Amino acid sequence: MLVKSQLVFLMPSNPLYLVIDQGTSSTKSFLFKENGNIIHTEKVKHRLQRLARFHVECDSKTILNICKTLIHNAIKDYGEYSITKVGIAVQRSTFLFWDKYSIEPMTKALSWQDTRAQNIVNEFSNHSDWIWEKTGAPLSPNFGGPKFLHMIRKHPRLRKKVLSSQVFYGPLSAYLTHALTGIATIDESIAGRTLFFNIHSSDWSKKCMDLFQIPASGLPMLRPVLYDHGSICDTNLSLDCVIGDQQAALIGQEGLLRGSIAANFGTSASVLYNAGRNPIVVNGLISSVLFSDGKQRKHVVEGTINACNSLFHHLETELNISHDFMKWPELCSNQSTNGIYVPGFVGLAAPYWKSGFNDIYRNLDKFDKNKIIRAGMESIGFLVNNIIDRLKPIMESKIKSL
Repeated sequence: MLVKSQLVFLMPSNPLYLVIDQGTSSTKSFLFKENGNIIHTEKVKHRLQRLARFHVECDSKTILNICKTLIHNAIKDYGEYSITKVGIAVQRSTFLFWDKYSIEPMTKALSWQDTRAQNIVNEFSNHSDWIWEKTGAPLSPNFGGPKFLHMIRKHPRLRKKVLSSQVFYGPLSAYLTHALTGIATIDESIAGRTLFFNIHSSDWSKKCMDLFQIPASGLPMLRPVLYDHGSICDTNLSLDCVIGDQQAALIGQEGLLRGSIAANFGTSASVLYNAGRNPIVVNGLISSVLFSDGKQRKHVVEGTINACNSLFHHLETELNISHDFMKWPELCSNQSTNGIYVPGFVGLAAPYWKSGFNDIYRNLDKFDKNKIIRAGMESIGFLVNNIIDRLKPIMESKIKSL
């Protein structure tokens, strides 16, 4: 492998930037020119497993292998030395345990959609206010702390390995970074999803760690978003950026300026507001690191919606509609309804944070599928409006565009 001083002579005149976008159901690669034009893209899907009610898992090793394949394909087609920077944007609240030394997963990755740890949330409800104030995030089964405690209580052998410092626990991004570079780190933009991260001091919170019973030895090192995380896949390419996918989306829409706001719709949805250099904790919403580079941090206040595109996949099953016929814009464009549909299959996120309930139908005929689909589509709009209402008190000006 070449040393960095030697690489200076190999710097291309037209550098390329490789980005991996690792999402809920697929992973994509992009090669960008300096002017932002995309010259290469590839996409590979992976499966989610729903083996029990409120249990949603994915195979982290499969996702790792997909990432490696996408990286190798980009290098094969364009050459290692034409690529100057590599970054990865990753889904945020998916967590797993992995062996510190072999980097082999010890568990499946519990998806951000997984709410099996609702029992921990119920048990710790009297701690919810101070957790939110300290971490910027609500006490929710979607996040890392409840998932960690639920798993080590259910699996005594796993608990023993954690206590003997044999295992790391963290978000999928940390596992991928460790496996791709050999160095275990957690970036600051995703660290808040653990519920161990103090949003005000940008460090691990001993109080939170003690509550959820995770030893410091079980967590990888905290690092800024923009950082040399190590060389990937036995190449000379360094992983220069690890970031949450929604933060990356806001930045990609020119959202680095304070007061910027954007909405992103995918498997889930998110409304994000750039709060500037200092974190702002807002009841019902999440405060996170938007960007950091070791010299500065910018923060984001965000409202997440768990059921967006996933809502329509869910309704395909609930209403017995084939995927080919779930053309929801057409099915509900000529419909109107006063009915309300609240999706319970992955719980409600911002600003209500309720999990562990069945879908709720109000003033809806369960045999009128098109009206249910219309009510489902409207539920997304209602939640976006609810989130913006919570954001308005901290906004410096009225929203002119979104």
